[in-house]
Amino acid sequence: MKPAYWEEACTVLAAADPVLADLIARYPGISLRSRGDVFHTLARSIVGQQISVKAADSVWSKLERTLDGVESTNVLSASVETLRSCGLSARKVEYLSDLAAHHQAGRLDSAAWQQWDDEAIIAELCTIRGIGRWTAEMFLIFYLLRPDVFPLDDIGLLKAIALHYHEQERLPRKVIVSLGEAWRPWRSVATWYLWRSLDPLPVEY
Repeated sequence: MKPAYWEEACTVLAAADPVLADLIARYPGISLRSRGDVFHTLARSIVGQQISVKAADSVWSKLERTLDGVESTNVLSASVETLRSCGLSARKVEYLSDLAAHHQAGRLDSAAWQQWDDEAIIAELCTIRGIGRWTAEMFLIFYLLRPDVFPLDDIGLLKAIALHYHEQERLPRKVIVSLGEAWRPWRSVATWYLWRSLDPLPVEY
């Protein structure tokens, strides 16, 4: 099910920005969706750190096949060698294992986070080893479906902004921040459509 705010956000963004108006018209009938699984969302975000969407999908598929499902119990019972054989770096194996331990210990209390603001959730998630701001922002977008997240360190977002707003040249960070201000309070939606311009198939974390 699409977020309740999606249609309103699309209407406002399309009226305000011709680039987004074109992208919204180009990709009808699809939207941001949540898998509804806190461990999967964070695990997929860790797997996807600093690699392409295609590479992340490949690693995730190997993990699913090898572990017979990427569940926290399966991650903790797998050897380092097994996890590495799926394409994970040694550091990501450590991060994924630590996340699995947090999950098993009941420390990923997403129900409580529903009432928190975005920055408070980011701060909480960043206490888990291997989770930085980008990973926390992916969680906000793909699990909690927060409408106004602007992941300034996301490679895909920066590439799409350069493509559509500056003839493929990377804009200075302060200019990107200023551009995003025009999309408030729907920056997650703007980001999602800019991602679609690079990869038409929606990513789900």
